[in-house]
Amino acid sequence: MFKTTLSIIALTAGSAAMAADNPMVGGAEMYADKNIVENAVNSEDHTTLVKLVKSAGLVETLSGEGPFTVFAPTNEAFTKLPAGTVETVTQPENKEMLTQVLTCHVVAANAMSDAIAGMIADDGGDHPVETVGGCVLSAKMDGDTITLTDENGRTANVTIADVKQSNGVIHVIDGVILPKQ
Repeated sequence: MFKTTLSIIALTAGSAAMAADNPMVGGAEMYADKNIVENAVNSEDHTTLVKLVKSAGLVETLSGEGPFTVFAPTNEAFTKLPAGTVETVTQPENKEMLTQVLTCHVVAANAMSDAIAGMIADDGGDHPVETVGGCVLSAKMDGDTITLTDENGRTANVTIADVKQSNGVIHVIDGVILPKQ
């Protein structure tokens, strides 16, 4: 009994230590030893994103080995889209469009904010970011904040950076990135 209790305490302390390096997101601890999907489902600020990832059939992909950098829009970011947009893209006939929108938020690399800021500086203040979905984002610095502008001129700010995952990193953003229209 005593040994079992110590093991549980040690596991809990170990998990807390793994989360201590990560910021809280949506009221939930984010664990570096869990993958992107395992962490995202716990964030109260990302319920819309999780619903869309499930609708697009991307759960298995984003649970995979990676590495992935995900620019994760909050629920509030989705409310900035025209009324009915989220409902429209979740219709079965729009699955391809939804998949492209979501994969325009994903880069096939593990890019922490200091690396992104370095690339922006190396490129004279504007770094092109190619996404899995075929979008090219313009990454810039606004003071200490990384901004991403899509091909339509929509800008999103990184509000929480460097949320480490077992298969990459999440950067929370306040806007939705859309493919070129």
